[in-house]
Amino acid sequence: MQPVILVVEDAPDTLRLLCDALITEGYEVVAARDAAEAIERLEVTVPDGVLLDAVMPGLDGFGLCQRIKATPAWSHVPVLFMTGLSDTDQIIRGFASGAVDYVVKPLRLPEVMARLATHVRNARVARLAQAAVDVAGMGTVLLDTLGRPAWLSPQVSEWLDQAFGTGVHERKAAQQWLTEARQGGEASVPMGLNGRLVARHIGQGGLGESMLLLAQTQSDNAAIQRLREIALTPRETEVLSWLAKGKTNRDIADILGMSHRTVNKHLEHVFEKLGVETRSAAAAIAGKLLP
Repeated sequence: MQPVILVVEDAPDTLRLLCDALITEGYEVVAARDAAEAIERLEVTVPDGVLLDAVMPGLDGFGLCQRIKATPAWSHVPVLFMTGLSDTDQIIRGFASGAVDYVVKPLRLPEVMARLATHVRNARVARLAQAAVDVAGMGTVLLDTLGRPAWLSPQVSEWLDQAFGTGVHERKAAQQWLTEARQGGEASVPMGLNGRLVARHIGQGGLGESMLLLAQTQSDNAAIQRLREIALTPRETEVLSWLAKGKTNRDIADILGMSHRTVNKHLEHVFEKLGVETRSAAAAIAGKLLP
């Protein structure tokens, strides 16, 4: 499946040059001329990488990169800055805003393609590795020296939202709960009909970091029985589970090692068995039925 690259560049000639080169390299390209257009594109399609001009009218590249990294659905996407050769301050600001690399103007296309390919590949491997943590029904969180979450696996992020909520105060409560689990070795919190969320401190994950393993205890046997009555196949259940976690069809195909077409076929059967017509409706049912 072709990786998708978002190119954000206000100079038409440079934008055209990059798009042509990326298409030749086998990428699908989404183009934007400023930060506002880029955000519109991101809300429709989450790319595999971003080539971002540092200096643009309106919100500049640094502000846009910060916005990308602050949005959970986009934060995993590697951002490469395009900047002038002698603009050391821009390079420092780019890394500070969350970029993984930079390329200098005038652009040397072979270098741009090589750097981009490396970061796209590394990001995809990292995402699959993170997702694999959740397949066994558990999740992982790393706390820094101040007790702040330094990294959350996708499942942990979803569980914490369910248990505590998504507001500022709720996130602080979730952080405090994780800190208590680190200090006491274990902590749990109710999740309504979904049982309890349990966090266990399992040791050091890096310099000054603490690693916690989270799991959900189930208490709704009726939901499991209902899932059996629907008669989903094991593969259909896997596809539905990843859909409920917010994964796109492309993500599901990568995680389960199947083609995009096969994922679509499984979802057609799932929708029919559940008696729904949309992804959101299927995800809502799955959230109640799947452990």
